[in-house]
Amino acid sequence: MVLYEYPFNESIRTMLRLEHLFDRLGQLIARETPLDHHFALVTIFEIMDVSSRADLKSDLLKELERHKAQLNSYRGKPGVSESALDEVIARIDHAFNGLNQVQGKAGAALTGNEWLMSIRSRISIPGGTCEFDLPAYYSWQQLLPVRRRNDLMQWTQTLMPLAEALQVLLGLLRDSGSPHKVAASGGQFQQSLAAGRVYQLLRMRIDPSLGLIPEISGHRLMVNIRLMRQDEEGRLKQAPEDASFELTLCA
Repeated sequence: MVLYEYPFNESIRTMLRLEHLFDRLGQLIARETPLDHHFALVTIFEIMDVSSRADLKSDLLKELERHKAQLNSYRGKPGVSESALDEVIARIDHAFNGLNQVQGKAGAALTGNEWLMSIRSRISIPGGTCEFDLPAYYSWQQLLPVRRRNDLMQWTQTLMPLAEALQVLLGLLRDSGSPHKVAASGGQFQQSLAAGRVYQLLRMRIDPSLGLIPEISGHRLMVNIRLMRQDEEGRLKQAPEDASFELTLCA
């Protein structure tokens, strides 16, 4: 099954983008070629760019506090495991304390590294990191993989509290929804959302063998999903057949 996720607000959209970048960063650092480590560095700079929003850190801290208060309200209720509750709250506390101790925006400590910033200033220029433009960077790329990996791990340390907070928050959000099977008639699906409940994330899983690509749109009152199929030239056209998929709405 292929999973698609659709954010209902800008905050969740930013969180999903950062999660995607952190996942890519982890895969690239684990590899050994200079090219992989070059794109790991590109990803670090992308994370810094996406997380440069002034209120991102405070928003994440507020969300962690909100979830902690909500979970604490479940204490003493029938059917609630106190040990499981304590475990989740401990993860929230650890993420909160780690992010709260970070000074400034994510990656702010790296801006004081002139060598890294010289690479950042040229990395968006096509071919701007050639050996004749940045000989010191080219020399770094010739180091043993373990040395480059250690450097990358050191540079990402200031980003890890952000990654942990995102992991905790998105995990809690995804766990809040219950998946159910739905059917799209003639490649079209619509569902009204319950009034008074604010959903933040839509998740859908669909069988890849169907060859269908979802176009998702939605707001606080309605969700609309069109199932599309690519023609030979790559253009998307709405599929005419009925199809079923798994839908989860997370609040």
